[in-house]
Amino acid sequence: MMLKFLFVIFIGLAGGLSVGAGYVAFLTVLGIIPRLTQLSKTMKMIQAYEWAVVMGAVVGTFAFLQEPHMHLPRVILIGLGLAGGIFVGMMAAALTEVLNVWPILAKRIGIEDKIVILMMALVIGKIVGSLFQWMFFVDH
Repeated sequence: MMLKFLFVIFIGLAGGLSVGAGYVAFLTVLGIIPRLTQLSKTMKMIQAYEWAVVMGAVVGTFAFLQEPHMHLPRVILIGLGLAGGIFVGMMAAALTEVLNVWPILAKRIGIEDKIVILMMALVIGKIVGSLFQWMFFVDH
């Protein structure tokens, strides 16, 4: 029984290390965090961004393993949801900026002069999709 327990611990640690290493390599090789600070004009806070990513990964992993049930007021939950959404949105924006996704896409489909319209369509679509999900699929 003890050998099985040690084996499960080993597999869990190995899986976590490989996923974590891939995540760090992804952020490092593509230069996501430096580009994120450039986009938000907060280059002085680059270490805070790096620590936020590390602590977010650690706390998120711990929370996933513990399955906590927090009974918080809606105001706090709204703030946490907004903070999480802003972080994910900024990371996505930095990633697409680093990879030059939108200019390449606009050029390929022949709408180079309408890239602002493309970006607004994406933003409005994301907002409408998120509101639809929250209004119809989230249990209140």
